[in-house]
Amino acid sequence: MTHVLQHWWQSWRPALAPVLVCSAFLPAIALGQTSRALADEAQGWLQRMHAAANTGNYRGTLVFSAGGAMSSSRVWHYCVGDQTYEKLETQDGRPRQIVRHNDEVHTLWPQARVAVIERRDALPGWQVTPQRVDPQALEQYQVRREGASRVAGRDAEVLLLDPRDQLRYPQRVWADRASGLMLRAEVLGLGPDRQVLESAAFSEVEIGVKPQPKALLAAATRTEGFRVVRPRQERTTLEQEGWVLASQVSGFRLTGCVRRELDAAASTASTKSGPTAPGAPVLQAVFSDGLAHVSVFIEPFDPNRHKSEMQAHLGATSTVTLRREGHWFTAVGDVPAGTLKLLAESLARRR
Repeated sequence: MTHVLQHWWQSWRPALAPVLVCSAFLPAIALGQTSRALADEAQGWLQRMHAAANTGNYRGTLVFSAGGAMSSSRVWHYCVGDQTYEKLETQDGRPRQIVRHNDEVHTLWPQARVAVIERRDALPGWQVTPQRVDPQALEQYQVRREGASRVAGRDAEVLLLDPRDQLRYPQRVWADRASGLMLRAEVLGLGPDRQVLESAAFSEVEIGVKPQPKALLAAATRTEGFRVVRPRQERTTLEQEGWVLASQVSGFRLTGCVRRELDAAASTASTKSGPTAPGAPVLQAVFSDGLAHVSVFIEPFDPNRHKSEMQAHLGATSTVTLRREGHWFTAVGDVPAGTLKLLAESLARRR
């Protein structure tokens, strides 16, 4: 099922990538006056970015680049009272639309005539549009201003987020000076040259637009002639599933655990090998350091489907598979492969 899990992650990848680009600097030791002022300034930008993503109304074209490939998507984000509406529509490759109203998500694949409808309340660290930030990520990265720039014709502040260890990647973000909205993000390599592993940036954006939630939701209801798939998922805990967190990986905490079916993801994947084990339940544990998010999928080992262990990379996204205790682990996230392996190995069967 490895390719199915990878597809499930990659199908959300353009929306998830820039989630991994928000933090502030809060040292554990006392700060000097200058350092404290810089930390307060960085935290202020973090809070502005968070507020802009949660309450702002905007639409634009987002260009995503990773592994030498580029793609673009149209994105919409509306907030009306306590209601949130989002839409992402791919502009390249296979047509796809993702529409979210609060926790309900509709993913439409027009060519395959498949519509996947599911609730995502149990999966932290995701959204359709990619500008949300996490103001709780205050300990794992140092942040400094790198000056001013322009993105999509708008003035922006540039911030560099430098990790304190080798378990996560450096990231650079551009925040709209007027609204605080994240306009551009880059994930950088750990080497001395800080090579850009992937990036996401608005090529054009309108901020402060009038919300049009009815028009946005209309796209989600056009499912006549579609095969409608409603994958089952339920919130659970490691303990309920017979697992424990046997060790801690520095800075990462377990933020959610669900038992889900990956039939929907397999149905929409156009691979030569086709879907494997449709409908098979898989345990998904989600880890986060407040900035980067990692999913660890666990399923019973099947020698007919699970072959050799491997590591793979695409842009900043790493995938690691390994066999442990009669189970097959697939870990996926925007962190180094070594971090994925540590997170997978941190889980053990309850004795």
